[in-house]
Amino acid sequence: MATYKKRGFKPKNKVEEVRIDEDSTTAEVFSTLDESASKTEAWVRKNQSYILGAIGIVAVGVLAFLGYNEFIQKPKEASAANELFYPQQYFDQALTNETERDSLFGLALNGAQGKYGFLDIMEEYKGTKAANLAKYSAGMAYLNLQQYQDAISYLEDFSSDDAILGAMAKGGIGDAFAQLNQKEDALEYYEKAFNHDANDYTTPRFLYKAGVVALNLGQKDKALGYFERIKNDFSSAQEANNIDVVIGLSKN
Repeated sequence: MATYKKRGFKPKNKVEEVRIDEDSTTAEVFSTLDESASKTEAWVRKNQSYILGAIGIVAVGVLAFLGYNEFIQKPKEASAANELFYPQQYFDQALTNETERDSLFGLALNGAQGKYGFLDIMEEYKGTKAANLAKYSAGMAYLNLQQYQDAISYLEDFSSDDAILGAMAKGGIGDAFAQLNQKEDALEYYEKAFNHDANDYTTPRFLYKAGVVALNLGQKDKALGYFERIKNDFSSAQEANNIDVVIGLSKN
């Protein structure tokens, strides 16, 4: 009777071998994930107080900002705007009252009868829109009072994207420098003024002033360019009335 040697067990096919390997790999991956999760949970438990503290700080910061804006900044803005109304009346009166203009500008700046002036509003309501506007009005008041350094100081501190006010502030600084006979500085600020925003009011106004100063500085080509721009682009502006005269001076 024939006998056969017993052979070792073999998988029926290669698919079973791959499945065994895959099962083993998957088990290893899940094991690794479990270990990582356990480590993460342990880290969270260990540092829970710090995490909650950080979240609390962020939350408090957000709530504080919202509370400050709603309950402090908004009422402060409203109060400052109300205070600004009083000195602004004196300022407006000064512009039309030649005999009392200096005293009216003084009242606008310093206040009277227990009411704030522009200088008080800037100090008491720092960071408000009214305080910023007070800088502009104070600067213009000092300009009219011929206190040119103070005018420059306050107008330089004023900031605005407004087409008219922004240009007028820069032009006011130019006027102050012109009065101080600092012509190069005056020209620089007149150029900033007409470049601030293109409009039919401030642009021809400061183009003309820049042209006059440039002419005085002997910069005839620059002056000619400014005067010709007025003639070509702003022919209906007051500054265009005698523009041919200054154009002729720039060409000589």
